[in-house]
Amino acid sequence: MRPDLRSAATLGASVLALASIAVPLSARAQDTAGHSAEPARNEADGEFLGTIDIGESTRAIRTDTATPITSINREEIEDRQANTIAELIDSIPGVTIVNGSTPIGSGINIRGFGATGTYGTDQKVLVLVDGATNGSEELYRIGTQLFTDPLLYKSASVLRGTVGSFEYGSGVIGGTVILETSDAYDYLGGKTGFTVNQNLSGASNGGGFATSTTLAAMPNENVEFLANYSYRKSGTQKDGHGERIENSSFSLPSFLVKGAVHFGADNAHTLKASFSQTTTAERDKPYDSFGTTGGVFGNVDRDTTSKNLVVGYYYEPLGNDAINLSLVYTRAQQDIEQSYIPYSSPIFGEVGTPVTDADQRYVTSKVTLKNAALFATGSVRHNLRVGLEYIDKDRLDASSAPGGTDRRMAAFAVDEIGLFRGFTVTPAVRWETSTVKGELDDGSNASYTNEGLMGGVSARYELPFGFSVFGSWARTRSMPIIDDLENVAYMNQPEKSRSWEAGAAFDRTGIFTQNDRFAIKANYYDTDLTDNTSYSGVAEVYLEGVEIEASYATPSGFYLDFNGNIVSGTQLSTGGALSDWGNLPQNTYQLALGKRFGDHLDVRWEGVLAEDLDTDGTVEKGYDVHNLRASFSPEVGFLRFLTFRVSVENIFDTYYVPALATRPALGRNFKGAVSVQF
Repeated sequence: MRPDLRSAATLGASVLALASIAVPLSARAQDTAGHSAEPARNEADGEFLGTIDIGESTRAIRTDTATPITSINREEIEDRQANTIAELIDSIPGVTIVNGSTPIGSGINIRGFGATGTYGTDQKVLVLVDGATNGSEELYRIGTQLFTDPLLYKSASVLRGTVGSFEYGSGVIGGTVILETSDAYDYLGGKTGFTVNQNLSGASNGGGFATSTTLAAMPNENVEFLANYSYRKSGTQKDGHGERIENSSFSLPSFLVKGAVHFGADNAHTLKASFSQTTTAERDKPYDSFGTTGGVFGNVDRDTTSKNLVVGYYYEPLGNDAINLSLVYTRAQQDIEQSYIPYSSPIFGEVGTPVTDADQRYVTSKVTLKNAALFATGSVRHNLRVGLEYIDKDRLDASSAPGGTDRRMAAFAVDEIGLFRGFTVTPAVRWETSTVKGELDDGSNASYTNEGLMGGVSARYELPFGFSVFGSWARTRSMPIIDDLENVAYMNQPEKSRSWEAGAAFDRTGIFTQNDRFAIKANYYDTDLTDNTSYSGVAEVYLEGVEIEASYATPSGFYLDFNGNIVSGTQLSTGGALSDWGNLPQNTYQLALGKRFGDHLDVRWEGVLAEDLDTDGTVEKGYDVHNLRASFSPEVGFLRFLTFRVSVENIFDTYYVPALATRPALGRNFKGAVSVQF
């Protein structure tokens, strides 16, 4: 282990140990963080004594699981006023964004895997929208193409690492991003009726503007329907020096329609369907969307359309914990139509065809049958999830983006086993087979079949006073992709990854004052990637890191949130030489201090500190950035339906370029938003 990682792990363990000693043994542990109140009862006779206010932080820390997962709820989505999903989740430890302030040329990197400055994805970060797999494989120079509006969603979760991924897919090394669109039920609080929600926001940097209108209806308890239209735009943004960040303007119209019908005894049967679409149009913009100029590729006119369709049947009979069945069809489609603008490069002469004049189309269809069952075998409790999955990837042939099909069958099982009080073991397994077919450059057809068995196990033990320890081990395989059809060696060589993790957590109420709450979770991970086919000239990658999340809150409204990410990595070249991993993010530390004044006003300061990153002598400068945010919900007359939000990001107009980014970050940015629901 690297010395700074060893020190960080020791520090985290020491803090957890000291906190557990300092707590009075009479305080009782809580299951989750983030609740503002809970009922109190007389210990002797169970008499209800009233509601006790508990300190509430901005974001709950999942101390109840060995899996490193962090979720952002709807309230935080609106508070952050992010332009992209990448910008929304960049405050989660282990997550690094690439050009995250714009949907064009942006990407998500988790634990050193995911987006790079060349490809928008490396297949090691999985993105799910209502269960639909979004992704475009190795799309050269034009980003992840994850075009969607954050205001379409009620939650965004990041599941870091491999051990929790087997229910969702294979080859996940960096992590899984899980997005869930809003439901009418959520807007109406489960009550029948009709409501309208309107959100308007603006930003000073680039003259940004966004509007989101949601109509939600539940005419009775059997039917619900939601429709949303969102439009987001920005002009050319500026960096901390006041210079224009070229290729940063965009417009992004989106819509979502979603409905559900519940029927049968106790409404045990449900049919759900949703469809969302986001489009963007670029005119005379660089083909290389990571860059700021036309460079050697020149400019293009490009239209991108992203669509997600989800149709599902769900059966959850009341009183039968052994059945929670779902059969879901999802379809994620992306169409990219582009035409080059004639351009003469000083290096290549006239460029733009055929690479930049190529239209591209990606369709990923899935059918997933899954059941979740709660049962006991003697004194052993089980939470068992099993499923079968068929995946069909269809890709249009284009220059530098070969077409073909990738058809997969998979089966998975995850069993959370409670062996005795406080001790849980969760084995997980996934089997997957893949057949990739396509036409080669010489006109012949090629077909390759691979299969793999992958899985892992996690364990967690919780002591009665809120302290817990956990660990996990997992291995996965990345199946060959359509991009590599011309490379026989790659098509017969699934990538392999092995990862193990260990950590501890602490979660208690009544630390320093009555009913305050403190939670902390520290996690160390060690990951190896072998048989690499994703990175040129690299045979293997070795990564290790420490992630820390902590929060403290008092009933009076004061709260503190902290997270840190420390990571180190090396790569072994195909020639046998060791060097620093080229896709390392910077070590970062984020702190937020806030105060709530009742349910009406919430004010907080946020600070982000990034260390210098030295990669084989090339230094990426560190930086510190400060933000202020406030939200206000008056309770007077018509104003009780309104929530006002204001923020200043990068208060001191700091100029910086984060590691992995290909353009400077935004300078000072004033944001304002108002939302109303009636």
